[in-house]
Amino acid sequence: MQIGLMADTHDRLDAVEAAVDFFNSRGISDVLHAGDLVSPFVVPKFATLNAKLHYVWGNNEGDREYITAKFKEIGIVPHGDFADLELHGLRVALLHGRHEAVVSSLVGSGSYDLVVRGHSHKAEIIDGKTKLINPGEVCGYLSGRKTVALFHLDGMRGEIVEI
Repeated sequence: MQIGLMADTHDRLDAVEAAVDFFNSRGISDVLHAGDLVSPFVVPKFATLNAKLHYVWGNNEGDREYITAKFKEIGIVPHGDFADLELHGLRVALLHGRHEAVVSSLVGSGSYDLVVRGHSHKAEIIDGKTKLINPGEVCGYLSGRKTVALFHLDGMRGEIVEI
């Protein structure tokens, strides 16, 4: 079983569609989005996602009230700035990750099996007692790579995937 991870979509509609198609093709049950969707017009692209979407705010969201309304139209309620989740027996922290000290504190707390963050647009997996995964940027604007990540529950390992 796998969990899908994504962040920093930044209004890139074709990349959001590609990410949704990828997650659907893999039979993913849950997708964690670590923020920076940006505009309400992106939300309908998630209507075809077959997984449950867990979404937290990034630092570039425009009209959060309207984004929330658009998400509610497709049955999703954003978690706010932070989500403390229990998924498939894992304790997961989901945040955008704008403040490095907060990210480090979550990883070092021992309270989580997995911390998922975005913001830096840098795809990375840091192994340790608590795994830290940044799926990179769906938009591909800064790195030139449109990426998402998978977290494999069997083996407790992450994988960066270019879409």
